[in-house]
Amino acid sequence: MLFPVSGVEVNPLIPFVVAFLVSFCTSMGGVSGAFLLLPFQVSFLSYTAPSVSATNQVFNVIAIPSGVYRYIKEGRMLWPLTWAVIIGTLPGVFIGAWIRIAYLPDTKNFKLFVGCVLLYIGWRLVLDVVKAQNKAKSKINTEKSDVPSSVYVSEASIRKVVFEYDNKTFQFSPSVVYGICFLVGIAGGIYGIGGGSIVAPFFVTIVGLPVYTVAGAALMGTFITSVAGVIIYHFLAQFYIDISVSPDWLLGVLFGSGGIFGMYLGARTQKFVPARIIKSILCICVLFVAGKYILGFFV
Repeated sequence: MLFPVSGVEVNPLIPFVVAFLVSFCTSMGGVSGAFLLLPFQVSFLSYTAPSVSATNQVFNVIAIPSGVYRYIKEGRMLWPLTWAVIIGTLPGVFIGAWIRIAYLPDTKNFKLFVGCVLLYIGWRLVLDVVKAQNKAKSKINTEKSDVPSSVYVSEASIRKVVFEYDNKTFQFSPSVVYGICFLVGIAGGIYGIGGGSIVAPFFVTIVGLPVYTVAGAALMGTFITSVAGVIIYHFLAQFYIDISVSPDWLLGVLFGSGGIFGMYLGARTQKFVPARIIKSILCICVLFVAGKYILGFFV
């Protein structure tokens, strides 16, 4: 099948299945999987125009709501964190989309920087996973088979958010979240990944929040910013008529259709999967992108 906007020719079943498998695994950690679909489109489908970023965000727009719905229904959506992610990331997405088209036809140097940041976060995740495994060896049945399915927010202000989960108290500073999400939004706008692959691991490793409460907020933030990203790419297409800027909706919908089922099942399954396994999935995802970006700089 030929997709005329992008020029891609592929069996329609392949994008659907790939998106389903990727989304099922990554959605447990609050990552849409778009960061893996982007290199798939570039490397395997030979889709290299700037519009590939917009097409990738169409996937997020279509696929993410099913996963978000499950997290909301099960009471595991940490709303103060969600709003902090949206407020911080949204401005960055507009800036990132503009930078992608106007100033970064060759994103080699910026990818090296992003790759180094992700490498650090991935290393922190590795240490976290190893630490959890050591604790499990020294203590029998340390992981519960039934993870609590609700989050209780006891305090929420511009300076501090305090919430309870699994009989433990956690807190974070919204201002810190705003700052990091703004930078993530720029990167997400440039590459069309939504930023979840960076935000979710950051919350787990640096801020110290439980992965079960981070996933819903990260996915919701990715969804809102992806909607904004698609809009801005359509708007900028009017001023850059010589290059492909607007998304390939047909291809994006096909990816998104597979993502709908993958994310729903991933969000539904998450509470039954041990935290260290989810962190391992995040770790693999982050290190994959980091390795690809860093190696791409030298090769």
